[in-house]
Amino acid sequence: VQLQAFGGGLVQAGGSLRLSCAASGNIFGLNVMAWYRQASGKQRELVATITDVGGTNYADSVKDRFTMSRDNAKNTVYLQINSLQPEDTAVYYCNVGKEVGGHYLSYNYWGQGTLVTVSS
Repeated sequence: VQLQAFGGGLVQAGGSLRLSCAASGNIFGLNVMAWYRQASGKQRELVATITDVGGTNYADSVKDRFTMSRDNAKNTVYLQINSLQPEDTAVYYCNVGKEVGGHYLSYNYWGQGTLVTVSS
């Protein structure tokens, strides 16, 4: 499984970005995709998930500003980030997994991530 994320960059606070992640390889049975982020010196955190039928979940800290979507035909997911804040500065990674008991189970497939830097 390969995951390639792109779309990050340097933006001013209040701006927007759209991240993309293309998945390739055998992801049969892994019907949920996710975005994580990791700020410098902090643990990687889950920010959003989307099922194969479009059901989404978001971390409380981002739910009013982040929107995740997917194009199943392209095996691609997107993360629209609005009203960017300096605390959103992080490397954003996409991931694949599945839902188990109402929770997201991450599989150990990670791409290189894409860096989002928000200036104040």
